Amino acid sequence: MKNTRAGWIGLGNMGVPMAGQVLNKGYSLTVYNRTLSKTEPLVAQGAKVAGTPGELIAATDIVFLMVSDDHAVASLFEGADGLLSKELHGKVIVNMSTVSPAISIKMAAACSAVGIEYLDAPVSGSVKQATDGQLVIMVGGEEQAFHAAEPLLSCMGKLVMHLGASGIGNKAKLAINTLLAIYTEGLAEIVTFSRKHQINTEDLLTLLGNGALSNVFTKIKGDALLNDNYQAAFALKHMVKDLNLAKDEGMDTPLARTALETFKSAAAAFGEEDVIAVIKQLG
Repeated sequence: MKNTRAGWIGLGNMGVPMAGQVLNKGYSLTVYNRTLSKTEPLVAQGAKVAGTPGELIAATDIVFLMVSDDHAVASLFEGADGLLSKELHGKVIVNMSTVSPAISIKMAAACSAVGIEYLDAPVSGSVKQATDGQLVIMVGGEEQAFHAAEPLLSCMGKLVMHLGASGIGNKAKLAINTLLAIYTEGLAEIVTFSRKHQINTEDLLTLLGNGALSNVFTKIKGDALLNDNYQAAFALKHMVKDLNLAKDEGMDTPLARTALETFKSAAAAFGEEDVIAVIKQLG
């Protein structure tokens, strides 16, 4: 058993397999989630449950967050039972959520004031990569905190990179997700085009898969299109959130603007479905 005590907040589609990787590598794990039933898969594997964020950080050394947005992050730090409710020198909080650089800079300062270190460490990859421990993790924050968290981050990722100061991990993630949106829309557009011109979708995907444009994303989303499977690995509504955050950081370029408008329209009708459901907006 590893000596570092890990804590985890946020047990959605990504949080459960990511936390499971830490648990499976021999670390003790305590979890907190507003919906208690979501803790059950990890409890079955040996995790403990904390009643509040404050209780969780008191019982652990490094706490990981994987929640939906800036508001959810801020709510975990605030209040009598929040992550900052006690002076706990030497603790590390690692926020793996896709949120604004501004919230990370703000929370890093708040943590520093009470002796806690903070990292932003968003990930590139979806549920399959999380389940396989093959995420790409980009980290902002103090180097000392990074070295403390790196062994646990390595449980979840095939690549863990420290990029610089607080907020820079978030900025890198917004850049990557902008390209993801552009690529997703491009894939949806050519499949729509091919269907209109009697090109079999499976044949088109075979051509793509054997050429210079072959990649894992095309394979996964191509299979989803072939099977009319729009169950969310990464929901349309979350892509819109990320594109708006990128715009706020100055990503206001032709393709980024087009992607934002397309995904906003798609999310209005299909927001809970996977990003590849953008094809329904194009048809």
